[in-house]
Amino acid sequence: MNEETLKSIAEQLRKPQGEYAIQAAEKMNESNLHINLNTIEVLSLMSADNILEIGMGNGVFVKDILSTDNSIKYVGCDFSKIMVDEASKINKKFIKTGKAKFYFANVDKLPFDNDIFDKVFSVNTIYFWDNLQLALSEIWRVLKPKGQLIISLRPKSIMEHYPFVKYGFNMFTKDDLMNLLSKNNFNVKTTLEKEEPDQELNGEKLTVETLLICAEK
Repeated sequence: MNEETLKSIAEQLRKPQGEYAIQAAEKMNESNLHINLNTIEVLSLMSADNILEIGMGNGVFVKDILSTDNSIKYVGCDFSKIMVDEASKINKKFIKTGKAKFYFANVDKLPFDNDIFDKVFSVNTIYFWDNLQLALSEIWRVLKPKGQLIISLRPKSIMEHYPFVKYGFNMFTKDDLMNLLSKNNFNVKTTLEKEEPDQELNGEKLTVETLLICAEK
């Protein structure tokens, strides 16, 4: 892949847009299947939980969250308008019943009241947060006291093997992320490092791993 292609891939991973946005989202759903399922398991969903996902893409995994308990409410936000529209289409039955809502919004300016979510989570988006301190302060604001934040990502040791990460990706080790959360008033509770099936990129097999940090307000 030439540099123009790599840059285009990085841009679509950051913010799906244009004629390839829907295709990019579908590819991400495939590559992110296991990290999403690992995250949903760690969410330990309970009755009446009010959940916020930051960067839900086309929202294909929302059904896996809402199928666990009929009283759970889900909110998703994304700064790609196309993804918000797609997620709304895919999850229209949940929107109709009041179980899901989707917002066009950025993590550093969340359009929600203080102290309303039991759990906030994000999968493979923290690489793109321009202002980490502001983003985490916004998440802190909307979480209820003792609410949980779950950040899931590929660790730096995995990400650095992808050729497109030089275009706008911030990478993190487990210690990097734990320190970042601690410095922004979160209490790290648990961590998860779990191997996933290998993935293929440009004809080469790559090792893949979920790194997940669960912290409390």
